[in-house]
Amino acid sequence: MDPDWDSVLQFVADPLDGDYSQKQDIHSERPALQVPTPPQSHDGSPVVEDPGEPSTLVSVSTTFYPGAQLHSIPPDIVLLSSDSVFFYVHSHILIAASENGFRGLLPPPSPAKDQNSVVPIPENSVVLNILLHTVYDLSCAPYSPTFPSLVTAVNRLPVYGIPPKVRIAPSTPLFSVLLSHAPLYPLELYALAASHDLYDLAVSTSSHLLSFPLSTLTDQMAERIGPVYLKRLFFLHFGRSDALKRVLLPPPNSHAPTPLCDFQEQKKLTRAWALASAYLAWDARPDLSTSTMESALRPLAEHLTCEDCRQALRDRIKNLVVQWSVVKRTI
Repeated sequence: MDPDWDSVLQFVADPLDGDYSQKQDIHSERPALQVPTPPQSHDGSPVVEDPGEPSTLVSVSTTFYPGAQLHSIPPDIVLLSSDSVFFYVHSHILIAASENGFRGLLPPPSPAKDQNSVVPIPENSVVLNILLHTVYDLSCAPYSPTFPSLVTAVNRLPVYGIPPKVRIAPSTPLFSVLLSHAPLYPLELYALAASHDLYDLAVSTSSHLLSFPLSTLTDQMAERIGPVYLKRLFFLHFGRSDALKRVLLPPPNSHAPTPLCDFQEQKKLTRAWALASAYLAWDARPDLSTSTMESALRPLAEHLTCEDCRQALRDRIKNLVVQWSVVKRTI
C-alpha cells in the first residue's frame, strides 16, 4: 500500500502508559477510508511541519497496530471505535470467534488484500479494547480497565456473537482480570457471572460474599442474579450457619475423675462451654473467623484449676477450628 500523504505519520507505541491509543500527526485535507501503516517505532518518525496545512490527530491502538506481530500475517481490517481510535485486526480471527460475523459488521472477503477496510464499531475504545483482547486471548490487565468497563464489555460479548462461557473460563486472561475485582465488587461480579451462567467465576466470587447481609439485597439485584444463583447464595449462607452450630455444640471431652477434679467439677467446664458457644451461635455469621472463635473460647481456661480440663479445652478448640476451616466457603 503506497498512500499519497503529504507528511509522515508519527508513531508512538507504549502499551504500559495507561492510554488505549497512539497519537500521530498527519497533514491531509482529503477524507481517507484507508489508514496508512506507520513506520516502526524504532526507525524513528520525523514530522514534516507545514503550518499552511490543517493538522489531523489520529489515534491508533497500542496493542492492535499494524506492526504489532500478533499473528504470522499482517492485519487485513481496521476497526474504528466510537471515539475515533483505530484497531488493526485480522478478520479471520474475529469471524472464527464470533457466531454472527461480529454483529454482521465485517465486510465480505475481498481479493484486494493490500487494502485495509475501515469498519466503524459502536463501542468506545476502552470497551472495544477489552473485546479484542478477549478474542485474541490476551490480557487487558496492563491497561487497568475499570470494573464498570469490564462489565460493559462482558455484556457486549453476546452482541458480537462471542459466547461469554467460552471466553471467560478459569484458564482465560479475562477470567483473571474479572476475579481481581472480587474483593471490591463481590456482589456485582457475582451478578455478572450469574447472568451469563459463568459457574466457575460465580464460585470463586461467592467466598467474598460470606460477609454480605442477605437482608439488604435489592429486588433489582436479585433479578440480575436470577433464581438459580440466588438460591445457591442463600444456601451457602444458611449452610455455613447451620454447620457452625453443629461444630460448636459438643463440649470438651471429660477426663477420668481425680481427687481434685471429679465429674461434678468437670460440669463447670461443660456449662461454661455451653454459654460461650451459645453466644457464638446466636449470631452465627457465615464469615465467622477462627480467630474470633478462639478469642471467645480460650478465656474459659482462666477459670479452670485442673490441668486435664485445660488440656481438654485446648484440644476441643483446636478440633473446632479444624472443623470450621473445612466447611465449604463457596456455592
